[in-house]
Amino acid sequence: MELLSLTIDGREVSVPKGTTVLEACRMNNIPIPTLCHAPELTPPGACRLCVVQIEGMRNLPPSCVTQATQGMKVETQNPKVRNARKTILELLVANHPLDCMTCQKLGDCSLAEYAYEYGVAGKVYQGEKRKLPIDDANPYILRDLNKCILCGKCIATCEAVTERNVIGFAYRGFQAKVSTFMDTDLKDSTCVYCNRCVAICPVGALMDKSMIGKGRAWELTKEDVTCTFCDSGCEFVINSKNGKVLGVTAKSASNGRPLCLKGRIGSDFRYNPERTDMPFINQDGEFVQVTWSEFLGLGNIVEKINSLTK
Repeated sequence: MELLSLTIDGREVSVPKGTTVLEACRMNNIPIPTLCHAPELTPPGACRLCVVQIEGMRNLPPSCVTQATQGMKVETQNPKVRNARKTILELLVANHPLDCMTCQKLGDCSLAEYAYEYGVAGKVYQGEKRKLPIDDANPYILRDLNKCILCGKCIATCEAVTERNVIGFAYRGFQAKVSTFMDTDLKDSTCVYCNRCVAICPVGALMDKSMIGKGRAWELTKEDVTCTFCDSGCEFVINSKNGKVLGVTAKSASNGRPLCLKGRIGSDFRYNPERTDMPFINQDGEFVQVTWSEFLGLGNIVEKINSLTK
């Protein structure tokens, strides 16, 4: 494998040929903020928050779509770069609801995290705010497009599923938004509620309705598991609080298969008050409750084993 040598913040590093500047930084634990980037998706270079200064380049290029080259000299934290990122954040926050205290995404919101780091309070730019209706007509996903930052990650992950393409960009300028075909509610689209878009959204524009109001991000214990409802082997995350399972969220936004409704809402069976401890079998047209040994035929198996050992 051919290696390239470049200098990042005065530090010489070596990375494989074909590596982007962002990847080179992350390989060497050099932090760069991103909102639209996801390693498993094609980088769109939309948010521009990952800009860096590269010797010989007039402008500040986005590091997620800039290929590293031999001898390249990169600055990631100088005043010019940080001021550019702060301006980008100020513009994003200018058109974003600042209801962070009551937002379900608090503690897991990339925009809030970077705004805190760069000292952005939303006071520099004042202008018109979007007042789009909240789409909560479906039982699984809450869409608040007023919080959308148009990063495009939800669109990219939806396109990653064969024959899906449920959402895309619509309209232009200030009216631009992520929309379904003919701008209908999600319940009237071809969405199957796999929740990949929810898993990858960096802000509170897309939320899993089953998790709203049940706990903050820092209160939850997360466990990676593999679904056993079928043989697809989808991977997801069990979210628990104080030992009780609150809900299931998709683990990967693009790799593997999307999580079906059966796998995602199956955790509700655990606390269903109508759930029975013993199984039923059909006897002469009526369902009769039996022991697990009878249901599984273990009694007959034990009898056969005993008869063979005599």
